[in-house]
Amino acid sequence: MNTEFQQAQKRLESVMERINEETIRLDEETSKRKNEVVHIRKHFWDEIKVNNDTFDDFLETIIGLRQETQALSVSQSTHRHASKRLSTLRRMQEVPYFGRIDFIEEGDSTQEQIYIGISSLSDSSGEDFLIYDWRAPVSSVYYDYQPGPAKYKTPGGIIEGKLEKKWQYLIRDGVLQSMFDTSLTIGDEILQQVLGKGTDKQMHNIVATIQQEQNQIIRHDKGRLLIVHGAAGSGKTSAAMQRIAYLLYKYRDHLNADQIILFSPNKMFNSYVSNVLPELGEENMQQVTFQEYLDHRLGKEFEVETPFEQLEYVLTATKDSSYRSRIAGIRLKASIHFFEAIHSYRQSLEDTGMLFKDLTFRGKPIVTSQQIGEWFYSHDTSLRFHNRLEKLMEWLLEKIKDVQKMEYSKQWVQEEIELLSNEEYHKAHRYLAEKRGYKREEKADYEMEPKALARLIVQQKLKPLRKIVRAYRFIDYKGMYQQLFSNPQQIREWIEGETPASLPDICQATLEMLTQNKLYYEDATPFLLLKELIQGFETNSSIKHIVVDEAQDYSPFQFEFLKRLFPAARMTVLGDFNQAIFAHANEMVDFHTLTNLYGPDETEVINIARSYRSTKPIIEFTRRLVPNGKQIIPFERDGERPVLTQVDNYTKLHSCIVSKVAELRERGLNSISIICKSAKESASAYESLSSIDGLKLLRSNSLEYEQGVVVIPSYLSKGIEFDAVIIYDASANVYGDESLRRVFYTSCTRAMHVLQLYSVGEHSPFLQDGLQEGFIEN
Repeated sequence: MNTEFQQAQKRLESVMERINEETIRLDEETSKRKNEVVHIRKHFWDEIKVNNDTFDDFLETIIGLRQETQALSVSQSTHRHASKRLSTLRRMQEVPYFGRIDFIEEGDSTQEQIYIGISSLSDSSGEDFLIYDWRAPVSSVYYDYQPGPAKYKTPGGIIEGKLEKKWQYLIRDGVLQSMFDTSLTIGDEILQQVLGKGTDKQMHNIVATIQQEQNQIIRHDKGRLLIVHGAAGSGKTSAAMQRIAYLLYKYRDHLNADQIILFSPNKMFNSYVSNVLPELGEENMQQVTFQEYLDHRLGKEFEVETPFEQLEYVLTATKDSSYRSRIAGIRLKASIHFFEAIHSYRQSLEDTGMLFKDLTFRGKPIVTSQQIGEWFYSHDTSLRFHNRLEKLMEWLLEKIKDVQKMEYSKQWVQEEIELLSNEEYHKAHRYLAEKRGYKREEKADYEMEPKALARLIVQQKLKPLRKIVRAYRFIDYKGMYQQLFSNPQQIREWIEGETPASLPDICQATLEMLTQNKLYYEDATPFLLLKELIQGFETNSSIKHIVVDEAQDYSPFQFEFLKRLFPAARMTVLGDFNQAIFAHANEMVDFHTLTNLYGPDETEVINIARSYRSTKPIIEFTRRLVPNGKQIIPFERDGERPVLTQVDNYTKLHSCIVSKVAELRERGLNSISIICKSAKESASAYESLSSIDGLKLLRSNSLEYEQGVVVIPSYLSKGIEFDAVIIYDASANVYGDESLRRVFYTSCTRAMHVLQLYSVGEHSPFLQDGLQEGFIEN
């Protein structure tokens, strides 16, 4: 083995020399190209002779301009590619490769040694690969097979053969620290080492430790929809990020990062995952929360409740007299039945019910809302709905044109002309001269007629009104959404299936919010759908792939909306039903019924049951918190059992937490999270624990994931992991209701190495099984 290690070290040194050679070459190349770009930009117009005297001169100018533009574009593109490759090579100087397979292709007697890293590298001749990119077809053998028969898929077909050996390498800063023949060692040695380390401020790539089921997710390439249902800590998000990198690699000729969107659970999560793709030499895709999209579309019209405000209400307002009806309303508006009801309502508007706003100019109506409604329901009724609206828009623009003809001779126009500044007057003069066909040198000869200037003034004043008409902002969308809830009996007729008994209360609460120009979170997507169905969907066909993380937080209604919003996109959906903590959980997307979104032929469901985040003792406890927890398989990583400490009062609780944090810090655990049920409890805990040095409070608007000791509400901790988790108060008083079981499970599954639970008084009933079976120290 010693000889084998020496040979491996010698080969590594040779590869490092090649990487260094290539780094030096590209360093010079990027510097040269940067200077070229700077030079071309600086002297761009020096190289072009602008001459418009004859058509030939003009054509020559255009050709010269195009040539210089192309030269600049080529230099910029070359510089960009060289810089990107240089960045990748510098990462490869630290870890050039992490694995090797010894593979014999069927029909061949020669064994090929294939080394696998974050990017490919050829020898100086360019003929032989020293390292293969982890996304290359042959590299899938490393992730999918143990020694024995193996195969991989290429564009030309299936390649079969035999995997003789599989090696793992641990390399740091270009030095080989250890190597493992995985056919001889038990378990994944590198994965054990990676999981045993502390957490970082950001998620990192997992290319060295991708497991077979994760590789299946990464390389999946069939149908419109991939659903990944995985346990907490199963590596769903990591696999999804590697999947994006794989797609960018495989389809690099016609897919770029700008054509991929990741819908993430919160802004803080965006910063947490922002490092993964750059580590792999790829640009980051677009990252957005669904709330940011809603704010972008509705924020100017309404104050839109956030999903965290909704959840905070659900977690803290249980004694509110309207609590039950609000929960019923959330579930109703999350359902497919309500999605179909909005469609039925829109259909009914073809015959009656469209509401409009007055079109006013200078405080007086040009056309009243009633007149607009009468015209809409008496003209072109045989046309399709959207064509009728277009005809209505054309009629309104004609009305504005009539007003323009009548207004320019009125006194107010003359007053506006007298108030024009010199600059405004000359600007109007230039505009009208150009409109009349005067050339640049002839403009001074143009005598501006008072009538022409008056018409221009009126035209400019009416411009905002034309804009309103062309954007269909004369339609009263708010009024029509109010109208939908004005008659509970009508809603019952449109909704298939049973409606809640509290429907009149739901309608009343919705109307009260709308009166204040506010929207509940559960109303935001239905309101947008109604608007889109009336004026025509504002779709985005440039997006080719969307990834939805924490998919259990989305309602069936929202998925149907996303499908229509991105008609050209394929979708990867990741989630864990055990973490479905939002109030619509009863109307939650079941990952098997979500196949209806595109149909079973276009959908694949991958279940991953193995959990890697937490130590085995923590997983043995947390899987007993949820009904189907027996399906969760812990990775064999030893550690300490979760500990439950019961205290009599909050003074004692805070004293214990301060001591525990100090102890954990002494043990070298850098990332410590004190998880509370709600933001309200978090704020109180943060204030009481202020003596902890460097303590931070994370809120729903926090933009960056902070390392260190943090206080955080349960719902913001989703998707993030910590070295140690302290459950602030796991008492029956806080976690006594069965509806909070998933919230509690989500909080506990954030822990990698240490899970400490405190209880002020009697502990939560959720802990009973773990205590009885000895999975919690008490």
